[in-house]
Amino acid sequence: MTTVPMGRRERKKAATRQKIADTALQLFLERGYEVVGIRDVAAEADVAVTTLFSHFGSKEALVFEQDADFAERLVRAVTDRTAGEPLVPALCREVLTLVRHCTAEGSAPVWRMIVESAALREYEESMRLRHAEALAAVLADQPGLARSPTACKALARFTIDAFALAREAADPAAAVGEIFRMIEAAWEAA
Repeated sequence: MTTVPMGRRERKKAATRQKIADTALQLFLERGYEVVGIRDVAAEADVAVTTLFSHFGSKEALVFEQDADFAERLVRAVTDRTAGEPLVPALCREVLTLVRHCTAEGSAPVWRMIVESAALREYEESMRLRHAEALAAVLADQPGLARSPTACKALARFTIDAFALAREAADPAAAVGEIFRMIEAAWEAA
């Protein structure tokens, strides 16, 4: 896949978005998610509140700033497979990569913050449902899969839930392997 270089305007927008997200996360971790308001983040990032909202739809979205990238990576794991490459192992590899990223050194405080906040847990659950819907739609459109819409939705939900379960496991990589062995068996039986 060839990527087109970003223009100056796109680079500036991406830099502003990243600055806002980094500032928000720093403030949330230092002071507490519930204590820090949108105005605090905007002031610290030196942007207007309207600028913040042009990049992020909610306070919760600031914590999950890579939300769209997560869904896109799973979709690409399906659509960018080489001819004949099995579906479930491709999803497994991508989930393992995502889990490794989210369990890397330094990520524990962020996940602790998410677990401690009802608003963030609720947002994460709605985000997982959105990702599962997007993945199910792509699966249903794949030629040659010959699976029912229900089977596609189930695979998508199991894939998204595998990420959450493995992220919380003592050995995330082993958990991904164990979960995807079950997923593959169920997919083959469908």
